[in-house]
Amino acid sequence: MAGEPGTPGPGTAGGVRVPPVVLKTLITVVVGTVAYVVTNLIDQSEDELWKLAMSVVIGGAALIVQYMVDFEKRLDSVETGQRNQTRVLGDQFIQLSEAAALLNELDQAGMSTGDARRLIKSASQVGLQGPDIVKAFARAEIESLASVVTDLTGMTAHWQRDNNEWLIRLTGCAQRTIDATSSSVDRPFWDTDPAGHYLDAQIEAMRDPGVHIRRLFMINADEESDPNFMIRFTALCQGQLDLGIKVRFMVLSPHRHTRAAARDIVIFDDALYLEFEPDRQQSYLQTRLDADARRVDVQVRRFNDLWESAAEPAPRPEPSTRPPAR
Repeated sequence: MAGEPGTPGPGTAGGVRVPPVVLKTLITVVVGTVAYVVTNLIDQSEDELWKLAMSVVIGGAALIVQYMVDFEKRLDSVETGQRNQTRVLGDQFIQLSEAAALLNELDQAGMSTGDARRLIKSASQVGLQGPDIVKAFARAEIESLASVVTDLTGMTAHWQRDNNEWLIRLTGCAQRTIDATSSSVDRPFWDTDPAGHYLDAQIEAMRDPGVHIRRLFMINADEESDPNFMIRFTALCQGQLDLGIKVRFMVLSPHRHTRAAARDIVIFDDALYLEFEPDRQQSYLQTRLDADARRVDVQVRRFNDLWESAAEPAPRPEPSTRPPAR
């Protein structure tokens, strides 16, 4: 290879590398000698001093030209490097400007720029330090979040199964009211652990900032005629009444027990609602978040109409104060 001992390369002669300064000097001497010989051939006078001066001038000019050519090459190389560096710096500046503009837009929109910075910093740390499966999981979570937020620009978002996280998080975000319907499809939910977390979030919401919560249960006519069911159902209603939640129920007749009546809807601050839509097997298939003002208004009016026609649950039986019979 070039540059290895004993191997010819650029600027070498017989395997020995000639330094650029020596090479330029040799070229200058050769040019000067040639100039001297040429002046001797052209002018046969005895003015040797003039001939010598001419050869020196021509040789010096050759040396200067070599340095000028070399300087031009170096200058071109420096300019090319500066242009590349300027382009890189310009791209970085544009990226920084875009990032700053995005953070400024977040701040003007009332969003937390601190959380955005924390997400970016944490994602980069996971990317640098975490194992592949952690990186893949982090990417999936970021993609999911980005998808949801992107969908919200159209005032709606979907989740292809139950999403109790949305339900609990929105409960914590509510400022004024939470109105919810609970159908027979939703009934088993109240015996699960997520229901406990949901009720805890509602208790916290009612405490601060003082959210008013109404829950409308929907039962079937067959369920109303079942004494055992009504005992359990009354206990469920009373438990929520004890927490400070306003509770009513409606008995659905067979012709009103439609697919629409089976959908459970939770309305937050009369501005957004979650809809849990079941499939044919009456198990939750999709969670839909909707903040479109017209659709929200329809759901608010529907809930208020149902609430006005609903009944309050029977009060809990008072313990008997009559003395036992003798």
